[in-house]
Amino acid sequence: MIKAVLFDLDGTLVDSIVDLANGLNFGLESYGFPTHPIEAYKIFVGNGIPKTIERALPEGMKTKENIEKVQKVFFEHYSVHFADNTKAYDGICELVDELISRGLKVAVITNKAQGMADVVVKKAVGDKFSCIFGKRDGIPSKPDPTSAHIVMSELSVNPDECVFLGDSCVDMGTAVNCGALPVGERWGYRDEQELWDNGAKYIINKPIELIKIIEEING
Repeated sequence: MIKAVLFDLDGTLVDSIVDLANGLNFGLESYGFPTHPIEAYKIFVGNGIPKTIERALPEGMKTKENIEKVQKVFFEHYSVHFADNTKAYDGICELVDELISRGLKVAVITNKAQGMADVVVKKAVGDKFSCIFGKRDGIPSKPDPTSAHIVMSELSVNPDECVFLGDSCVDMGTAVNCGALPVGERWGYRDEQELWDNGAKYIINKPIELIKIIEEING
């Protein structure tokens, strides 16, 4: 019986790639490193900002010092501009409303910083989620299952009562690691094969298709 849906944020609930790319390119350019087209960041993102910067830096320049200094400038820029172009994907608000109307609990689990996650979710979707769990000190990032287990405890649900919906290997890995049902989606940043390869049990093309999966499982 599915009682809760746990959503990834970037690439699942919201399209934030333009704001992320602009901020990261601003940080790279500040130190004379080459920048990248927006499409490239769809592959770079997913494991937190330090890892994204590491992927974006040129070979031979991926040092801790370079990552930290680019990250500092990125956050200074992104903290002002992180919601300039970010918006909910088509059909997301309708899906969330439908889930809530059916009595399911909904939550967000993201590697985005907690304060930014709170603002982005509420701006894009409204104040509808029981829990928004962003990056917090002392809590490992996804795909570690710790954040998911904390959220499940807050929602009073078991892992086998949860769907985890996301667009990347990180999200499918999180679902597998925490014991939730891994559902991938195709409107986000990564391709379908990556989702299957990392444990997806279902893949949907539109948000509302998740309702049919839940109906089939719940009978």
